[in-house]
Formats: sequence, structure tokens, C-alpha cells
Amino acid sequence: MFAAAVRVADPADLPAGIDDSKNVAPARREEIAAELRADDRVGVGVAEIPVERIDGETDMNTLTVAAHAEAVTQVVEGDDGAEGIADAGDTSEQRFARRVADGVSESVELTAEHGADETYPVVGAASIVAKVERDAHVAALAEAYADEYGPELGELGSGYPGDSTTREFLETFVAERGELPDCARRSWSTCEDVLAAAEQSGLGDF
Repeated sequence: MFAAAVRVADPADLPAGIDDSKNVAPARREEIAAELRADDRVGVGVAEIPVERIDGETDMNTLTVAAHAEAVTQVVEGDDGAEGIADAGDTSEQRFARRVADGVSESVELTAEHGADETYPVVGAASIVAKVERDAHVAALAEAYADEYGPELGELGSGYPGDSTTREFLETFVAERGELPDCARRSWSTCEDVLAAAEQSGLGDF
């Protein structure tokens, strides 16, 4: 899981075409992320929550808060009193903002809204940075697995639970290796389903 924060004094300095990352074409997302990082008027912070923390640490809501707090800390470090807005990752916007602010190393005035990544360009910019980081991470994983195991495992896919390519990759990996790949979230229901299906298949063969 990836979260990002973007800080800019004047939103007019942000690149054109910013929106919720889901509404921006992949190639343009990469261009925007590169422009943001290259602009010294813009601060960018990125936090990654690896699978080990997701599977063994706490609930996803708390990890989402932790990721946002880490990303925000990177762009406000050394500057007490900064103000910002986040896309609410909780049914309660106020609770999410409070929990994230509590986790930031500096004192910040933070608000949160549902759909903020579509409403506020600076939040949309952060969503684009996070999406580009995630996609690059998945692409690197796909390349590493292809190098280690060869093409017989098939494509890794997007890594999202609704992606049939990702599910087929997991099924093939488990069938051939008897376990999930290291990149898989074992607490993910898709992984639980794949393991259960493999176990049932093994019982049937017996």
C-alpha cells in the first residue's frame, strides 16, 4: 500500500490535467508525477506499507492512517503549523483527519473530505504520485518473478483483487510452489480463496 502527500504554496503551480488518479491515463500520470518531483516549488512525500505490516501489525484503517501520516511528515518536517487537506480514508472525515494529524511529527492543521482527490488539485496530485509509485512497484515485482521463475507463471497483472490475471498468477504460483509468493498479502481474501482451492484440489487428488 502506498500513500503520498504533496505540498505547494500556490495550487496554480501544479501541472495541468490533475484529477483523481483513476481518472488520469497511465502515461499522463507518470508525466505529472515526474513534473511534480522536478519542480522545486513542490514538496512530495511517499510512504509504503509493505505486506509484512499489513499481514501482521494491525487493521487496514490504522495502516492507512499511518501511511498518510508518514507521507505528510515528509513534506512538513521542521515546519509547525502547516495546513492541509486529505482524502478521507474513513467513514468519519473528522476522525480520519484527527488520527492522521496525531501521527505527524509536527503540529499540523489537517482536514479531510471524501472525494478530495477529485475536488482539490493538491490532493489529486498526491493520489497520482501514490498510484505511480504503486504501479512501478508492481512492475518491478513482475519483472523479478519473471526473471526468477520464467514465463510459465504468466503475467502478474495489476495486483488488485478484481484482476483475473493476478488471480491466475496466484493460482499458478501456489499450484507449482505450494505457497504464496512473498509479495502476496496473506490476509487478503483472494489469497485465502486461492489457498483453500489448492487444498481442496490436493484432497481430491488424494
